[in-house]
Amino acid sequence: MKMGNQSVETDFILSGLFQYGQMNIFLFVAIVILFSVALMGNIILVLLIRLDTRLHTPMYFLLSQLSFIDMMYISTTVPKMTTNFLTKSKNITFLGCEIQAFVFLALGGTEALLLGFMSYDRYVAICHPLHYPVLMNKKICWFMVTCAWASSSSNALIHTLYVFQLPFCRSRVADHFFCEVPSLLPLVCQDTSQYEHTILLSGLIILLLPFMAILASYAHVLTVVFQMSSGKGQKKAVSTCSSHLIVASLFYVTGLSTYTRPHYLHSPEQDKAVAVFYTIITPLLNPFIYSLRNKEVTGAMKRLLV
Repeated sequence: MKMGNQSVETDFILSGLFQYGQMNIFLFVAIVILFSVALMGNIILVLLIRLDTRLHTPMYFLLSQLSFIDMMYISTTVPKMTTNFLTKSKNITFLGCEIQAFVFLALGGTEALLLGFMSYDRYVAICHPLHYPVLMNKKICWFMVTCAWASSSSNALIHTLYVFQLPFCRSRVADHFFCEVPSLLPLVCQDTSQYEHTILLSGLIILLLPFMAILASYAHVLTVVFQMSSGKGQKKAVSTCSSHLIVASLFYVTGLSTYTRPHYLHSPEQDKAVAVFYTIITPLLNPFIYSLRNKEVTGAMKRLLV
């Protein structure tokens, strides 16, 4: 019994996204439906890109990587959240919380960098089409993906190892629906203001820099597009870029809101609402924005179904 009590004391308690009640059951069902749709949408998009040889291009290779990340990204938080709701248990073990925090940071950082590389792909394709086969060949694509995974995983490992060796207070109730580093800092029994500067720095490098690069590249792309004489070419380029920009803006703005503010400026309810956007809504929107607004993807789906 003593060992059992000790293990319980080392657990974290997640307040969850919703409490128990009739209205929140509907919210729970809605989250489960969104999760299922997001998972199926990303799986279908990965399979389409894999099976249709016409989609074996750098753009769709990066898109398949994005869908693969989104599948794991949404699966890192929602299943545990729904399990806790069904079992009426809000506990998560210390190790489980540590693993969840690491995986979430690694996947989120990788997606942030990958979206930046995808904007570079569109920039080269539209602004330097003759150099595209050289600047975006298979080796460069794999190099981009490897750099995104390696740098983000290293960043996540450093933050996770540091945070979870800090002394936590006896009350380990995290006012969040998953283990996220900013939500755990209020539970630490020492001043974390200096460490929060490193979180800010990481957020600026992994979130703000790629976002600024995306905005700059699309500003240049739109300048080139509106100089084209072909109305059809303008429409296709704007459609492709706008879909990417919509998803990117939603992801980066909400992520920056969480990771570039000190914890004393955070509101738990606001943080949970914002987190829903980059943990659930973005993985849900990605496959649909890229497929429904892209004739090549819809064409591949029609060929596969016929």
